[in-house]
Amino acid sequence: MTLEIAPELLLFLPASRRRERQRVAWDGTSSLGHVIESLGVPLPEVGTLTVDGAAVEASHRPPSGAVVRVAPVARPQDVPLEPGQAAPRFLLDVHLGTLARRMRLLGLDTAYHNDMDDPELVVQANAERRVLLSQDRGLLMRRALWFGAYVRTPRPDDQLRDLLERFAPPLAPWTRCTACNGVLVPVDKAEIERELAEGTRRSYDAYGRCPDCGRVYWRGAHGDHLEAIVETALETVAASRAAAPSSTWRSAPSST
Repeated sequence: MTLEIAPELLLFLPASRRRERQRVAWDGTSSLGHVIESLGVPLPEVGTLTVDGAAVEASHRPPSGAVVRVAPVARPQDVPLEPGQAAPRFLLDVHLGTLARRMRLLGLDTAYHNDMDDPELVVQANAERRVLLSQDRGLLMRRALWFGAYVRTPRPDDQLRDLLERFAPPLAPWTRCTACNGVLVPVDKAEIERELAEGTRRSYDAYGRCPDCGRVYWRGAHGDHLEAIVETALETVAASRAAAPSSTWRSAPSST
């Protein structure tokens, strides 16, 4: 068969095969999804598949000589939500700690562990219906995983921008604990005065506390750098939504 692969997906292919149109061997029984992943492209990164112009599922077995077009996921990408859930939940693998903290800064429900192996990550992602973010293609190819996404760049700034462009999630900055993901609650200044430095007590009156780990937050502690991250993130999400059709948050990823 002949594959026509979108330029956005070529980074997953070996250097010797990094071209948009190519012939691939097919044994006559493997699914289209299996063929695509055998080239190195995780199915969570694949959008619409067409065989000779007709849309098909990843489980489809194309006829010999077919021309298959492999598109990337649409942006912003929809995520199935539970009843009453307003935004996607996320789970990040061990290599994405900085990204996790920045996502929590923006109010995104972001689970992160630095001691969890691949099978455990899949179990948690499935049980809590979290989008698993990883730079491990093998992890994203696990058939048991309900929804995943590949983090394409090494720099946290670029990782965050790519994530926000891909999912355009609703943001609620300054509402989560960046250390543990807990939802911050208002706390009276009198309750925490002993925990504050004199300059902080004198300069600020509004505080929040994480009920899970006990950390105390106040807006003046964030600094210009974090303020800039929040402002850029809000602009990125707004631009992504403006450039795409309205989202239903219902599309499910392809499966083999």
